[in-house]
Amino acid sequence: MIKKSFSILILILCIGLIMTGCPKKTVVKEVPSTRKSEEAGRIEAERAKEAKEKELARIKEEEKKAQQKEFEKSLVAKKTPGIEGEVFESNLLKDIHFDFDKYDIRPTDAGILKENAALLVKFPNVKIQTEGHCDERGTVEYNLALGERRANSAKRYLISLGISEKRISTISYGKEKPLDPGHNEEAWTRNRRAHTVILSK
Repeated sequence: MIKKSFSILILILCIGLIMTGCPKKTVVKEVPSTRKSEEAGRIEAERAKEAKEKELARIKEEEKKAQQKEFEKSLVAKKTPGIEGEVFESNLLKDIHFDFDKYDIRPTDAGILKENAALLVKFPNVKIQTEGHCDERGTVEYNLALGERRANSAKRYLISLGISEKRISTISYGKEKPLDPGHNEEAWTRNRRAHTVILSK
């Protein structure tokens, strides 16, 4: 009986030892700190990129509005009607000039036309009228023809820069509307020109 009780006691102790043994450790896999920092850096970079893009878009929109206001402020109604509706002058569109009895575009004037084209690209709904002018020498008929060739030279060059032909009308005034009423070389140089105005229906 004692031997049996002793066996039971040992069995109980063994069960107790098994139950009170060292508990299993819960293993928590941790993301390495370098991976965490890389992920945080990537998210931060994406946020910074989005913020920069929004800021650039806002600045671009403000610049566009400012250019629109500047362009509108530059317009002055002209008394002479144009081929297609009312005409407005703009000091943002520059004249080009020609050599005596010539209608080819000179390199310096090509640069001016490029500036004019850059402005017109920003306002795709604007139509223009290119006027051809001459100095006082020569007959009325000859200068009307020469003025037409000058206006068309300016038109063709603008078209080559990407301005739609449908946006450009031409007219020749020959020697009838001189910018400078003088009768000397300085006045003649100023009057040999192609002048651009805005058309508004």
